[in-house]
Amino acid sequence: MVTRPSEDLRIVLLGEEHDRGSFNCGVESLDRYLKMQAGQDVCMKANAVFILSEVSEPTHVLGYYTLCAMAISQGDVPEAARKHVPRYPLVSATLIGRLAVAKERQGQRLGAVLLADALQRAFDSAGTVGSSMVMVDRLDETAAGFYAAHGFLQLPDSLRLVLPMRMASGSTER
Repeated sequence: MVTRPSEDLRIVLLGEEHDRGSFNCGVESLDRYLKMQAGQDVCMKANAVFILSEVSEPTHVLGYYTLCAMAISQGDVPEAARKHVPRYPLVSATLIGRLAVAKERQGQRLGAVLLADALQRAFDSAGTVGSSMVMVDRLDETAAGFYAAHGFLQLPDSLRLVLPMRMASGSTER
């Protein structure tokens, strides 16, 4: 089950006040993205970047995730998910492109907190922007297991997993 942040945690859009330079999740590509690229992506509206921090230390980044719009070919949608999406040649989706938790806080279910927030934001915006599913990129089998435990289905021959938006609405608790 996906959990919501406790009252001592907050998730907000990336801002200049956030200390991105000291973030370390142990995956160089995710660390580098937050430090070097995230600010530019936000300015160019390429990705929305959401930061998890403690209310008492709002500039210290405990974790982050990104959201953006994309489309996927109908033929690439897993059979089990096809009944939940429209039958257009391209199916609209919301991509959680990156999700990372600082090394010092790993194992404390903060990844689940970030995922719950991402799914809720994707679901809330789906009626406005037209998104039929949530997609994630996985870096390794551990990440694939994390997403699969939350209902995501593996795309064939891909590093991506999908969750129909109808199912995303039931994956979060308030």
